Amino acid sequence: MLSRLYAKWMYSWETALTTRDTNRIVRPLEWGFDWLQDFSPLALAANPHLSDYDRMTAVNRDIVVRAEEFYSYETPTDFRLERRHPQLYPTNVRPETLQEDAELRRQAETGEIEAADFLRFTSPIRTLYPENDQVNARWYPAHPDTQKGKPKQAIIVMPQWNADAFSHNALCTLFNSFGISCLRLSKPYHDVRRPAELERSDYAVSANVGRTTEACRQAVVDIRSCIDWLETQGYEQFGVLGTSLGSCYAFIAAAFDQRLQVCAFNHASTWFGDVVWAGQSTRHIRAAFEQAGLTQDQVREIFSIVSPMSYMDRFATKPKRVLVVHATYDLTFPLKYSLDVLTNFDALKIDYVSKVLPCGHYTTGETPYKYLDGWYLGSFIYQSFKRLAQTKTAPSLQSHAPVNAR
Repeated sequence: MLSRLYAKWMYSWETALTTRDTNRIVRPLEWGFDWLQDFSPLALAANPHLSDYDRMTAVNRDIVVRAEEFYSYETPTDFRLERRHPQLYPTNVRPETLQEDAELRRQAETGEIEAADFLRFTSPIRTLYPENDQVNARWYPAHPDTQKGKPKQAIIVMPQWNADAFSHNALCTLFNSFGISCLRLSKPYHDVRRPAELERSDYAVSANVGRTTEACRQAVVDIRSCIDWLETQGYEQFGVLGTSLGSCYAFIAAAFDQRLQVCAFNHASTWFGDVVWAGQSTRHIRAAFEQAGLTQDQVREIFSIVSPMSYMDRFATKPKRVLVVHATYDLTFPLKYSLDVLTNFDALKIDYVSKVLPCGHYTTGETPYKYLDGWYLGSFIYQSFKRLAQTKTAPSLQSHAPVNAR
């Protein structure tokens, strides 16, 4: 009886949190072949014998087969640290959020808040938006005293879809206390990278299939580029933590980059399209696909390129320390899809730790659940990097596969 009442309360709370923003927009389906035509010949040339759906499915199959090349890149040459006052870059128009944003701007103008260092560089993957192509990662270097006697260690942190620029910063401070430096990476189309025409980070995930795919490609390459910079700073051991959409990007990056030896996936799923279709926070995107007559199975197919399931075997080829956190009452990453991740990890004999939150997706950020989640993430990162430091230094790994300049 109590468990049913708790579930009802939790689902109600979760629904309230996912429906409070009023600026989600239903945009019509766009196939977005132009975003992928630089890589796939099937995207470049239309085939009169194929429907747009069949053509996009063929593009997905083509790219998944050649994914090593698709997610390869040339190391950026313009890495630089930029010092500026942190800003919120909110993605909702709720009065309290706008008030917080205004107060932070006032504090920056009066010098009441300290400036911070941000790693900036030009993404190897270029889009139509110059501001999006300037990668942004807030730099949290660990104090040298906390790093004595062990290899220099760093983790890349990627928050959730539509996160503001302060999300997950507390985790970075926590990891610093463990002697682990952090790059809190802004995803494509997020905070300072968000085009001025947008209120939300809609271009990262939308009913434009090609653009959504290219956003994932850019995110993966940006993660790998950050590791390149960290190596120039003397760092030797690396991890990645991703939440929600960030966990998808983090998984694919780890599947293609052997340097990522510690992986924390905070809410995870196997198929990108299943979350888009079944998730409560992507109802507006599902509406566009339904209006175009697509089914869930079809949406799963056209997002194969950006689905962790497509690279599960590759992920399993190299040993890693892995954490998967899922929530029992999740309406954004429905429970069965998170459990499917664990089933596949078991089948592939991946070494992982599973932790369960007694809440939902959005309620993970609410008290008291955010502290429980922080404990799971923090204790795992601490123990995993401690164990990694105790191992013998691994042979030097190739940074990335060569690829022709774009």
